[in-house]
Amino acid sequence: MIVAAFSLAGCDFIKMRSDNSKDDENRQPIARVNNAFLYKDELSGIVPVSAAKEDSAAWVEAYIDSWIRKQLLIQEATRKININEAEVERKILDYRYSIIAYEYQSYYIKQNLDTMVSAPEIEAYYKANIDNFILKQNIIRASFIKVPKNAPNAKKIKEWLFSSNEESKTALKTFCLSFSVAYHISDSTWMIFDELVRNSPLVEIPNKVQFLKSYNYYETEDESYLYYLKVDEYRISDNVSPMEFVRDEITNIILNKRKVELAKKLEDEVYNHALERKEFEIISR
Repeated sequence: MIVAAFSLAGCDFIKMRSDNSKDDENRQPIARVNNAFLYKDELSGIVPVSAAKEDSAAWVEAYIDSWIRKQLLIQEATRKININEAEVERKILDYRYSIIAYEYQSYYIKQNLDTMVSAPEIEAYYKANIDNFILKQNIIRASFIKVPKNAPNAKKIKEWLFSSNEESKTALKTFCLSFSVAYHISDSTWMIFDELVRNSPLVEIPNKVQFLKSYNYYETEDESYLYYLKVDEYRISDNVSPMEFVRDEITNIILNKRKVELAKKLEDEVYNHALERKEFEIISR
């Protein structure tokens, strides 16, 4: 049925009138703006099935209010300006067709989209479009720990941070889980510097570029907390982003390109199929 919407054969356009077969006088009105009525059966589907009773009432109230406002605006417009009804109907029809086409394309894409994006694909796209991946902020791979001043063994944090043995790594993680207010232990993840050190005095550093160039380890404190930062690697804004930092972005770009290609493929397939079967013709221009 949806595929048929793409064919113009027989000029079988989608009817714009309501499918409700009841006479208006047998329907229950719930709102009126001059001669325009909103009927109870028109609220079908407005409220999500899972909505609570109080939420349902709020949804209905909001819809009715919106309907009244729109009707008032429409009626005001018809009094003040000349409305080309044919043009309005054409736009409504085009919009309706667009929604149906979009729904079918979405269904087709969902059924046919290959969501696997390989590492070589990501790397190839990154290298081919490297100028599009310029950093807008400073990013780092680092460990950051925020602990209360009264936390036990806080003096061991620096030692644990610089140790490479598994025992120290385990001790640091256990300490952070038990006593830290916020922490991130360095791994392969790149993070925006300001986001990593938010809610700490490090956010207020005036020249962060110079700071990152000058310190690979930094301790500071305020009235309540101790802060520890160990920087393993950094990249300054306006430089090329590491591929790892934009991996998810590239994956989404590739998937979106595939979606566009699938939508175009569907359109061409439907058109060519109809052309082969002579399901449409251009009568005159």
